[in-house]
Amino acid sequence: MIKVLFVCLGNICRSPMAEAIFRQKVNEAELGEDIVVDSAGTGNWHVGNRPHEGTIEILEKHSVSHAGMLARQVMPDDLQEYDYIIGMDASNVGNLHRLKGTDNKTGEIRRLLDFVPSNSVVDVPDPYFTGNFKEVYTLVEEGCERLLAHIRERMGAGN
Repeated sequence: MIKVLFVCLGNICRSPMAEAIFRQKVNEAELGEDIVVDSAGTGNWHVGNRPHEGTIEILEKHSVSHAGMLARQVMPDDLQEYDYIIGMDASNVGNLHRLKGTDNKTGEIRRLLDFVPSNSVVDVPDPYFTGNFKEVYTLVEEGCERLLAHIRERMGAGN
């Protein structure tokens, strides 16, 4: 079983969007029994809240389910439980490394767009501040596609 955790600042915009998109891709690839997907935020401001209206709107526009999603804060145990901890930007990744401390028994901490090396954008911008959910959806969708290909390659399932 491979476990993937997407992380952003508040867990209402980018990381739940990535969770929903990635889960759909995993299910379409018939890997739902092999890959577990979740999301969390580095901050606690939105714990228990549904995704941002902009995230819900863009997911529904693309027929991606967000059912049952509620924000939560990333915890130190998450870093040991998940194989891939995917931050949306450098700040999120930095926060995850600080949370990790000296624990070497953690999952792989990476930025989502590390899996899209051809992209000139390295951080997924926060639409909470920019309002550009369409741009974020495009970046997250490509990052999720490439992340799944990476995981499948490591699983030996091909692309």
